Amino acid sequence: MTGTRIAITGCGVFCGAAPSFPRFCDAILQGKSGIGPLDLFDVAPFPAKIGAQVRDYDPAALFPRRLLKRLSRTDQFALLAAQEALTMSALTGSYDPYAMGVCIGGGAAGMLQAEQWLAARLRHEDAPADLLRGVLPDKTGTELARAFGLAGYQGSITTACSSSATAIGWAADLIRTGRQQAMLCGGADSLALLTFAGFNALRVMDPEPCAPFSLGRQGITLGEGAAFVVLERESAARKRGATILGYILGYALAGEAYHMTAPEPSGEAASRVMRTALSLAGAEPHWVGWVNAHGTGTPLNDLVESSAVKRLFGKRAPQVPLISTKPITGHCLGAAGAIEAVATLVALRAKTIPQTLNFRGADPACDLDYGHQGSRPSDSTIALSNSFAFGGNITSLVMGAADLPQEWCC
Repeated sequence: MTGTRIAITGCGVFCGAAPSFPRFCDAILQGKSGIGPLDLFDVAPFPAKIGAQVRDYDPAALFPRRLLKRLSRTDQFALLAAQEALTMSALTGSYDPYAMGVCIGGGAAGMLQAEQWLAARLRHEDAPADLLRGVLPDKTGTELARAFGLAGYQGSITTACSSSATAIGWAADLIRTGRQQAMLCGGADSLALLTFAGFNALRVMDPEPCAPFSLGRQGITLGEGAAFVVLERESAARKRGATILGYILGYALAGEAYHMTAPEPSGEAASRVMRTALSLAGAEPHWVGWVNAHGTGTPLNDLVESSAVKRLFGKRAPQVPLISTKPITGHCLGAAGAIEAVATLVALRAKTIPQTLNFRGADPACDLDYGHQGSRPSDSTIALSNSFAFGGNITSLVMGAADLPQEWCC
């Protein structure tokens, strides 16, 4: 992987915390949470009734009626975020369409629309079969390629909550190896009754807004949305005069498969992935200024990630902030990795380490710096963005600031 820097030249976000990249920057840097009561479906039967839902959303004002007939909520979010990323990158016309691809991570895909179809049929009402097409996770990638004329590689990755982080890493690989010249990559997912009920059934949902690394935390808060980045070789981006927002320096992944839902408890697997990602990026652990944790707020995940960071950084671990942006965005499942990668990029550009919201008290078992006391300035030019998913699907992205010294990495 070494030898070629992969530049980020466009970003787009549409999620419960913010409906655009500029407003997302403000939410991350100012700690403005998108979590609140849910009304997308009936949550009365469940202990947790909150989430980071996209609110005040009227798709009819944003899409032609003819197009809406085939677009799931997830498709819609993806198209809006991708359009923003591509516009920012000014990529159109810079490459042959067959040299530009799309790689997307997702999870529930069009499940919400499938649930609406089933509910209608159970009421003996007619329901269009188009509502079912979005259940297949490749559908959103197909819509993106079709909308933006991306005729190259088209891939959909589903590794639970690490899906879109893996999609970004894989897209960078496709460019590094010369198989594509530019990639639109990221993830999209919408809330659905199935996933909401499932996480409640697992008893990993906090009835209050999630509180990662805090005493008394009870679990996750779900969210929804999409985030995309445009990637291309640094040399090509500079040649066409593009603005470089930052870099994907490297990534690593593993499927440690310790348990269907629980992480490997020692933190060794997660530590190994972070270390490998840094090695493949040509970076050293002591270059990392901070870590954007998976940070779900479940008692076990937070302990394991803390242990992994201790294994990676050793005696320096207490000086490396381990923060979570999920109290702002919610846990956006298949889109989480991409949304949090963009959050990491935002913070690197602003020379700021974001705050981990919703502090409830210090947990003696979580004894690192979790950023609970507020955001702070930082001159860090390298950060890790972690996504640790069910089934042991672990992905860690190494991200660099636009002002990363040329002699560092790759």
